[in-house]
Amino acid sequence: MRTIPPALYVLALLATLPAHATTVRIHYDAGKDTIALRGDKGPMSWSKSAPLQRAGNGIWTYSWPDGMGAVTVKPILGPHTVSSGGVYRIPAGATLDIYPFFGPPLGTVKLIPDFASPQLGNKRQLRVYLPPSYSENTAKRYPVLYMHDGQNLFDAKTAAYGVEWGIDETVNHQIATGAMDEVIVVGIDNTPDRIPEYTPCCDPKYGGGKLDAYQAFITDTVKPYIDKTLRTLPGRENTAIMGSSLGGIASVVIAQRRADLFSKAGGVSSSFWWNDRQMVNAPAPKVAVKFYLDAGGDNDGLDDTLLMHDTMLKQGYTKDEDVLLYIDDAGGHNEKSWAARVARPLTWFFPWGSTRQ
Repeated sequence: MRTIPPALYVLALLATLPAHATTVRIHYDAGKDTIALRGDKGPMSWSKSAPLQRAGNGIWTYSWPDGMGAVTVKPILGPHTVSSGGVYRIPAGATLDIYPFFGPPLGTVKLIPDFASPQLGNKRQLRVYLPPSYSENTAKRYPVLYMHDGQNLFDAKTAAYGVEWGIDETVNHQIATGAMDEVIVVGIDNTPDRIPEYTPCCDPKYGGGKLDAYQAFITDTVKPYIDKTLRTLPGRENTAIMGSSLGGIASVVIAQRRADLFSKAGGVSSSFWWNDRQMVNAPAPKVAVKFYLDAGGDNDGLDDTLLMHDTMLKQGYTKDEDVLLYIDDAGGHNEKSWAARVARPLTWFFPWGSTRQ
């Protein structure tokens, strides 16, 4: 039997919809179950479901007149199972595709050992967080966040100082509460060459200068591999990079250079002191990237971060839109402090309902 692509089903459905209709399309293989919708208006309520039309190939649809205005909904599997995560707000006249999941909001971490870098002539491990719905809803694709110092992100046993960022627990919680969309997080382990790999040339005391090669490793080897082997949304609008300390300046520099690949970059407790504040004193040209910057008040380079923030505003970045600054008065230069505030950039980069397939 010939399989008809889902896109053809969608086109056929659109042709039959009434004019001036608001439409939701649920993408989920429910098997023998049905998908329904609960919401805050019309025939729906939070205790009464509206049945959806099965369109085939795991697509379910429902439409209502634009006159109802914006509607907030949640999908229902079978008679009672409410989708995990937040609610979905559909503006009047919109057509919204929803890729729900109904299982527990718990992602998993997959290890990819001995991942070779031809640019740097070494190997390292990748640690990949796969979001809760990854194995449940195979129609869904995901934004990707690339992070440095992968050993420190998910497991206290491998963290440099025995304290992890808790990225998986934080992302799980933010998804469960409807604060952020599901994302794939790729943790790239550091190597004994961490200082040179994460830095541009060249600090009078520490040297450095392998960032060009490390950048090429991420953009030409890691990202193509991830996009090929996982269900990603590979475009720049769905791709971010983030790190702390030297990894913070690496993230900012890479995004400045490759705004064609990254639309978001996080510099957590970034080492803007590097090479006599070169990034502050000779800033890169303004690019169409959202930058998150932060620092703690406890010996954490706050003055350098404030200078970098002010420099970016003078370049034309818009405060709280293009560049977001957070000051953690009690924070220090350590994983405990970063774990306590990492939800801020995560939810700013990927707020719930912002991803489009």
